Amino acid sequence: MEKLQSSFKNMVLSLVLICVVAAGALAGIYILTLETINAQKTAKQKAAILSVLPEGVTIAEPEIIDGLTVYNATLNGEYAGAAVETQADGFGGPQKIMVGFDAEGRVINYEVLEHQETPGLGDHIVDWFKNAGKPSQNILGRKADGQFRVTKDGGDIDAITAATISSRAFLKAINLASAALHDDVEAHTGASQIHHEPEVVHIQGERVEDNENPEAALEAEQLQDAEELEQIMETEVKHE
Repeated sequence: MEKLQSSFKNMVLSLVLICVVAAGALAGIYILTLETINAQKTAKQKAAILSVLPEGVTIAEPEIIDGLTVYNATLNGEYAGAAVETQADGFGGPQKIMVGFDAEGRVINYEVLEHQETPGLGDHIVDWFKNAGKPSQNILGRKADGQFRVTKDGGDIDAITAATISSRAFLKAINLASAALHDDVEAHTGASQIHHEPEVVHIQGERVEDNENPEAALEAEQLQDAEELEQIMETEVKHE
């Protein structure tokens, strides 16, 4: 009996020792790779800033405006615009976007830093809204002024097919970036603040403010996206 108890204790101690060693090894690997991961994120962020701003600009130290990071840029000593790191919650999770504006507040370019949207649907945010061949999708060269909305919300921008929620989140992120940029300009120049209309959604033909019934709005959009996706699949089946 004593031999059995001794064996059991040894087994428990062995298991505990194995768990401690394994946990230590995992922690060590995490610490070793964390620096590399952070370096990769920083490099991607810097590349995105350069991608959304004109060539040859000097980029100032970042400022936090309305909770967003703003990188002002100058060219030959003159203000040339800014890059703004913005985000909004999409269908699958947060969308993190770097968007560049010129000195007049027009969108120069954007880069998606992170997203969790559905492959083949919502992930089209990467290039959908900068398609020069389709003006109804393209936001480049336009002023946001907080008014970028999909056509379902009374705007003039086509949403990604079967991914209205993802599209709305993307445009919201751009609108937030535009608002932060205007607030930044106001802080530096004393210019009057531009008024931004509240965002609205349409549910079965009704105009509903964002804060009235967000759960109903989300449910309605999910249903519409599902119906659009079903129509696409049916069309593809007919063509096969």
